[in-house]
This record gives sequence, C-alpha cells and structure tokens, in this order.
Amino acid sequence: MKTPLLADDAFLADVALVRSSARRQAQEPTLHLWWLGQSGYLVEYDRCFLLLDPYLSDSLTRKYAATDKPHTRITQRVIDPARLDFISAVTSSHNHTDHLDPETLRPLALANPGLIACCPEANRRTVSERSGLSDDRILGFDAPAESAAPGALGTPRTIPGTRFQLTAVPAAHETLDRDTAGRLIYLGFILQAGPFRLYHSGDTVLFHGMADILRPFAVDLALLPINGRAPERRVAGNLWGREAAQLAQEIGARCVVPCHYDMFEFNTATPEEFVTRCHELGQTCRVLEQGERLSLTLPTPPSARA
Repeated sequence: MKTPLLADDAFLADVALVRSSARRQAQEPTLHLWWLGQSGYLVEYDRCFLLLDPYLSDSLTRKYAATDKPHTRITQRVIDPARLDFISAVTSSHNHTDHLDPETLRPLALANPGLIACCPEANRRTVSERSGLSDDRILGFDAPAESAAPGALGTPRTIPGTRFQLTAVPAAHETLDRDTAGRLIYLGFILQAGPFRLYHSGDTVLFHGMADILRPFAVDLALLPINGRAPERRVAGNLWGREAAQLAQEIGARCVVPCHYDMFEFNTATPEEFVTRCHELGQTCRVLEQGERLSLTLPTPPSARA
C-alpha cells in the first residue's frame, strides 16, 4: 500500500506551519491546498479552512469486502477526521460515499461545533442523515440549467463565518441528472477565496456547453478527476486524463491538478496521460502526492518582472 507524502502528525505539523504563518494576506495573498486522496482537499485562505469532498475512512472497503466489487485501498489514509478540529465548512458534490461519507462527516462535525455543510439542495436530506448536522447548518445549492445561455453563472453565496464564497455549476456523472423538483443532484463548485478562484468539479464527464459555463470564472486552479470510465467497473465514470487537460486549457485555468485516482484498485488511473496532454497543450499542471501541499500566489504582473 502506498504511503502519503504527509500523514497524521506530519500532516498536521504542515497545516500548523501555515496556521501560524505571520505572512500578511494583504501583502502576499496565498491559497494553500492539500490533497487528501480521491477528490478530497483541505483548503486554507487567511487562516480559514474548508474541506472539499473528504473521504477519510475505510467505510467503502469494509462495505464491499465480501462482494464481487471489493474497494481495496491503494493509499493509506492521510488523517483521522476527528483530528481536524479547525474546519469551518465542508462540501459534498454528490451523494456517493467517497464524496459524502458518514464515517468522515460525523467525527468532523463533533470536532467542529460550528461546521457548515455545502451540497446540492436536492441532496440536503441525505447530507443531514449522514453528517448528523441540523438543517440550519446545511447550505443547499443548485446551478443554471444546461440550456441556459453560454456563460450563465449561478448565484455566489458566502459561507457564514468564513472567508469563502461558493457558486454551484453543473456536473454530469455521467449525465446531468435532476430530482423530481428539477434540481441537479451532481454539482461542481467554484470557490472564491480572496483574489483566488478554484474549480472543484466533483465527479463529471464532459457535457455540451461545459467550457462556456466555466470560462467566465477565470479560475486560478482546477481540480479535475482523471480515472475515466469503463463499463466493467460498474460505476459511474469521470473525465479521462486527456479530457481533463483539454477542459483546463479550454476554460483558461492557470493551473490544473488531477484527482480521483490512487484510492481504490478497481477504479483508478495514472496521471501520465493527463501530464502528457497538458504538456502538448501548454497547460500548466501540478501532480500532487496524497498529503502534499500546493501553495498558490498571485501571478506577477508583466510590469513587475525583471
């Protein structure tokens, strides 16, 4: 089994280093992000922390252990969620357990009494059941219909008590599915943190008009799945690596990071195709190890370059 670059005490020590930093955001704004495995990330801006779709347990490995679709782990867990006692908010892009895990969310909620969960409005009840959070601590989102005019944006919402704003965008896993009220059950999120915009796609494939919806956000960092889709896996699929690279280039992302691989043996990929295609397109990318931090600063204006 693979070992994360940073895990447990070493991971928390790196987070503590960021938390205790004396850097003034007004002088040098910085967005910090750690990959937690699958599509899970810890994000920090101005000493405020948010989790994106964390899966920090072995619940799926136990659930499917005696079936014909075992979820055998590839990489060890980065951190016990009960130790993350400094989190303001957590997202769930959809109801699949590797994005909405009760064994992650319940200890996280106990460790953070003010925790806010952000999710598709269509999934509010499931989020409440799995997290134990009361209704007033759940923010429900929806996104414009795929038939909306190109560039149509959802409504940004500030997460109470945080430095973050979220805007929902559609995701197709593998189709743009809605509940009986017409609300999307799969979403991506645009996270605004100070001057930075981050796109977390959730699970998605390409769909008509996707780049037109995303391009106006001018994202600094795109977090995209690369495990692809194969019928023999018997699970809904995602972008292939080459598609993730192409999408990042089409929306003008300043940098793109691949995810949703190296978690389960039956549903993974390597980042090689993704990296090769990024290089062909001239698209900046960064491949992280689990537990690794990426620190993003603002680009240097041409007039300030030597």
